[in-house]
Amino acid sequence: MTDLELIRQAQDGDPAAIRGLYQRHAPRVYAVVRRLAADDALAEDWAQEAWVRVFRALPGFRGESRFTTWLHRIAVNSALHGRRWRERRAKHETVLPPTLPNAGPGDQSVLRMRLERALEKLPDRMRQVMVLHDVEGYTHEEIAEFLGVTPGTSKSQLFKARARMREILHPKRGALNGEEVCLT
Repeated sequence: MTDLELIRQAQDGDPAAIRGLYQRHAPRVYAVVRRLAADDALAEDWAQEAWVRVFRALPGFRGESRFTTWLHRIAVNSALHGRRWRERRAKHETVLPPTLPNAGPGDQSVLRMRLERALEKLPDRMRQVMVLHDVEGYTHEEIAEFLGVTPGTSKSQLFKARARMREILHPKRGALNGEEVCLT
C-alpha cells in the first residue's frame, strides 16, 4: 500500500492505516528528533509529541508536498519546541544546596499545603493558566488554544494569578487571623 493510500484511509479514521503510517515512518521521525535532542529519553518524548501533532494535522494534509517532507517538518518543529521549552525552564531553575539550612521534613509539607491552599483561592481561569504555564510548562499560545482564549488573555491571567498568589502567600504584618505563617 502506498503512502497516499494510507494517508487517505487515515484521514477517514482507519486505525490500521494510522498504525501503518506510524510503523512505516516512526524510525525516520525518531532519527531526526534524536539528532536534535542528543538524548534518547528526550528524543522519545519529542518524537511522541511529533506524532500527536501529525495525527492532529493529518486531516488538513492536502498532498501539496511529499508526505515525508511534511512529516519531517513537523518532527523538526516538535524537537525545536521541546528544546525551547527545556531552555525556558532551565532559565527559571536555580541550583539548591544539597541540604537546606533549618529545613526539617515537615517544612516542605507546610509549604506544599500553603501553596495548595493559595492556589485554591484563585479564580478558576487564573488557576488553570498558572498551572498550565508555571507547572506544566505550556506556552501562552498552547494555553490559549486549550482554553479558547487569546494568548494575550492567557498572559494577563498569569500576571494576575502571580500577583494574587504573592498577596495570599506574603505574611501579613500584625495579622491576627493566624492563617498566614512565615516559614523563615
